[in-house]
Amino acid sequence: MTGKTAIILLNLGGPDKVESIRPFLLNFFMDKNIIRAPWPVRFFLARLIANRRSKNEAGSAYSRLGGKSPLLENTMRQAGALQGELGSDYRVFVTMRYWHPRADETVKLVRDYDPDRILLLPLYPQYSTTTTRSSIEDWQRAAKKENLKIPTSVACCYPFDDGFIRASAENIFARYKDLEQTTHRKPRILFSAHGLPAKIVKDGDPYQWQCEESARKIAETLSRDYGLFDLDWAICYQSRVGPLKWIGPSTEEALHAAAKDRVPVLIYPHAFVSEHVETLVEIGEEYRDLAKELGIPAFARVDTVGTHPDFIKGLADRIKKSTAQQQRCCPSEFSKCCRNEFDIAKI
Repeated sequence: MTGKTAIILLNLGGPDKVESIRPFLLNFFMDKNIIRAPWPVRFFLARLIANRRSKNEAGSAYSRLGGKSPLLENTMRQAGALQGELGSDYRVFVTMRYWHPRADETVKLVRDYDPDRILLLPLYPQYSTTTTRSSIEDWQRAAKKENLKIPTSVACCYPFDDGFIRASAENIFARYKDLEQTTHRKPRILFSAHGLPAKIVKDGDPYQWQCEESARKIAETLSRDYGLFDLDWAICYQSRVGPLKWIGPSTEEALHAAAKDRVPVLIYPHAFVSEHVETLVEIGEEYRDLAKELGIPAFARVDTVGTHPDFIKGLADRIKKSTAQQQRCCPSEFSKCCRNEFDIAKI
């Protein structure tokens, strides 16, 4: 392949200062993929939730991180590592869904670069209409607004990519052995993913299936390549918001079960690839406090894959190979799979 390629890393974003928390949350809850209600209802609910959470849960969580999210800085490090792996025929850009740099800003930078092609690479390992679809649609909107007509394709989800699985297993193994040596007991690994309302999964979203299959493949790799046989592991879901029924079990429920079984706990957030408020605060502090309160013998958190060489190389390989060679990422019964929602070879 000759010519210049622009790689667009798509991520969620986060507030860059205390004053940004409320507008960030407002952008988030105004997304029709998050609150699936008519615009007037969504506008009212988004303002209500953003006002409340910026003063309470979110405000408190971000205050522990100095009043801002580290997600942009961590994503920029991943962009730099990926740029180094890809070389000069590629240029990596970063855009965030709900805070700066937004797609409207990044589209202009890409237009100035004048590439021959664009590849969208969401930093969500598992596909969901609430994350990947939302980010891709937002890019399409911004590109149309700026009349950017450069051929564009999507390197969509990668829940089973070797680089992601290997990097995850290596990070887990190191923390697992530390915890095992400290406690002289076999820890239970909790694969904790961000939750979704059950009705979204019922509508055909493949996220839950992909999360559970990712966890299974990581556990298999730990047994096969690292000798962790008869592994004790479970999957759970964190970050519930609102009164709807959510997929489960919740991470809180999983911690209660571990306390009942008197086993050490090792949590790995396998649906995230960058550290941010939900890994550093929700898991690293809030769940740690709950584990202590419940009498769990020991608790540890595994780092996300971040700039792990295997993960970055896996992304680079995905970028370089033809989209036509990419394997189907979910069974046909999931109507909202990326291959059904987008022509991943071209949008």
